[in-house]
Amino acid sequence: MLYMLLIYNCDRPEPQDPRFPEALARVNAFADECRRRGAFVSGHPLQGEHTATTVRVREGKTLVTDGPFPETHEHLGGTYVLDCPGLEVALELAALCPMAEDGTIEVRPIAGVPALDHRAATGV
Repeated sequence: MLYMLLIYNCDRPEPQDPRFPEALARVNAFADECRRRGAFVSGHPLQGEHTATTVRVREGKTLVTDGPFPETHEHLGGTYVLDCPGLEVALELAALCPMAEDGTIEVRPIAGVPALDHRAATGV
């Protein structure tokens, strides 16, 4: 089953920060562990929330706003998609994610929609 790990409010150093090499090594080690277990599908860090654009359509009118949705208190920093045999394994891997130490990892099953299922489309 596919699970998405949504990473919120993590302290991610920028490349010029002296902490960056260690943080990158820890993230790469996590991704390698997910690969070793055959669970890794994808992982994507997001640019800062200041780069976000929000789109809403109300009564047929499109409203585009710079930034994340204003009522959002947590900021989504990135995602992983893991293919795990069950929720227990997804939660175990989420706990290994280094961003769980200072942020929050939301684990959510991905709804199976056959036309959108990457495994059905790619044969993977």
